[in-house]
Amino acid sequence: MSRLQKVLNTIVWVIIGILGIYILGYGMKGQSFAKAAYACVKALTNSEGSIKRAAEKSLYPGLAYMAGDREPSYSLEEFLIKKAAGIFPLYSYLDEKELYETEIESQAAYDILVEGGAHDENEIDERTGEAFDLAERMEEENLQAAHDRDQELKEIQAGEILGAQYTMEQLADFDFLKNNFYIVENNTDISGDVLNAEKLLSKDMTIQGDASKPQILIYHTHSQEGFVDSVAGDNSTTIVGVGEYLTELLQDVYGYHVIHNTNVYDFIDGKLDRNRAYALAEEEVQQILAENPSIEVIIDLHRDGVKEGTHLVTEVNGKPTAQFMFFNGLSYSKRNGVIDYLPNPYIEDNLALSLQLKLASETYYPGLSRRIYLKSLRYNLHLRPKCLLVEAGAQTNTLEEMMNAMEPLAYVLHEVLGGGEVIEE
Repeated sequence: MSRLQKVLNTIVWVIIGILGIYILGYGMKGQSFAKAAYACVKALTNSEGSIKRAAEKSLYPGLAYMAGDREPSYSLEEFLIKKAAGIFPLYSYLDEKELYETEIESQAAYDILVEGGAHDENEIDERTGEAFDLAERMEEENLQAAHDRDQELKEIQAGEILGAQYTMEQLADFDFLKNNFYIVENNTDISGDVLNAEKLLSKDMTIQGDASKPQILIYHTHSQEGFVDSVAGDNSTTIVGVGEYLTELLQDVYGYHVIHNTNVYDFIDGKLDRNRAYALAEEEVQQILAENPSIEVIIDLHRDGVKEGTHLVTEVNGKPTAQFMFFNGLSYSKRNGVIDYLPNPYIEDNLALSLQLKLASETYYPGLSRRIYLKSLRYNLHLRPKCLLVEAGAQTNTLEEMMNAMEPLAYVLHEVLGGGEVIEE
């Protein structure tokens, strides 16, 4: 029985009680029990009709107005029921609202809340420079729940997965791939034609040139992003310092020729200003590419922004390590379709690189990388086929956790870009 039914029953019984007292009053004035009983039955019968008429007026006022009142005068019980029926719409509204609030959180929305991450709270539209309305985003991270989901997935698929390596049959299933490897923001979308695992995994993402010339460019659209223990004014304790360590690892351990661009695009005239950060970064990166056409890979290294109670950390080789996330812009709006003013001929290549890196991460460091995040704009990923945006950790991580994360990140980058082979200079 619903809450509305219980309320209606209660009101009806209260009315019946009042009518009973009212009818007994007639008996006390000299009426026989039979007459009193007859009056009671008649009152109940009339009450039922009154309830129906009151319901008609509440639910169908137009029809009730056209039909008019069938009984112009009201008895006491009619009056009481009429007043009670006036309350029904309120209870109907409350009951309906309760059901709505119970069903509003779909499984898809829950998944995004659990693993989505509060993504780039300062992000802006690349064309207009206008900040997005954060109220339209579901931006919350629940690390423990994410780990629970990963563990449950592994248990369900036991026997089908060798370690953390997924079969091509699984990855070829669009729903499986999308639901387990991606978070699609609610203002964009992706189809199976674009997110085709067989096609994306068949693309050769290895670097073709030699290390005698620049091969990789690392830069930071948001260079001012810091951590829980960053020191004000010391860039070595911000995302820039983390990028410097990644540069050293790729050069000294794996033999790549890397340029680390530490220029600032989000701190204008002494103030934090991200309104034009992507546009300013694009202009300078284009100049670097013109001067160094041998560069094949571009990495824009960020740290994410999450709620203060969220801590994106796990353990790798006995060390606390910040989790990282690969990121793709689709230049596609769910409402308007392809965003013509943000063309990107390399969307498929961008997706191939991030998916191959995600699978490498799952193979060697299960649980370290978060699901790939898909958004509607471009984020300068159109500058090269092998273009990557990485969200490493968040503002709640320590610098040590961030530095530790660069070691497995460098390893999986080498697995994909170098095919696992040490590059000779």
